[in-house]
Parts: sequence; structure tokens; C-alpha cells
Amino acid sequence: MKRINAGKLRAIGYDERTRVLRVEFDDGSAIDYDSVGRDVWQRLSTSGSAWSFYRDNIEEEYTGRKGRAKPQTGTRPPGLDDLFG
Repeated sequence: MKRINAGKLRAIGYDERTRVLRVEFDDGSAIDYDSVGRDVWQRLSTSGSAWSFYRDNIEEEYTGRKGRAKPQTGTRPPGLDDLFG
């Protein structure tokens, strides 16, 4: 997975063997898109405006399966106990 900060996108990933594109959002949801060509993945992953590219070229063009993103480790803000011992 490639971590990004573009609009509501948190991470994107692609499995070339199965041609599945995974898009993870900042709310913890994820969508897997089947039959996505490598060229679409390359254009998304190198786009200067990944959120716009996703909305214009993937969201409405491919059928997705909803899921949940894996929790990120080490990104939780410290609690008071962590700060003050």
C-alpha cells in the first residue's frame, strides 16, 4: 500500500497479478476494484491530484467491493499516560 494524503484518500494499492486496486479512505473504509489495468494504477499512483483522478476515472468506471482498512500502527496520538508517565 502506498500512503497518500489526497482529499479523502489515505492509501492506495494494486495487485498486478489479480488486477485489483484497493483504495483506503480517511474514515477507515476501503474499496477493492476488480479488473483495473496497470496503466490506470500507474496514472493514479503518480497523479498530482489523486483524489480528482480517483473521482473522475475509477469511482464511476469500476465496480467496487466495500471493506475496512487495516488499522495503522503507531499513528494513535499519545494519551496523558504516555505523556506524563
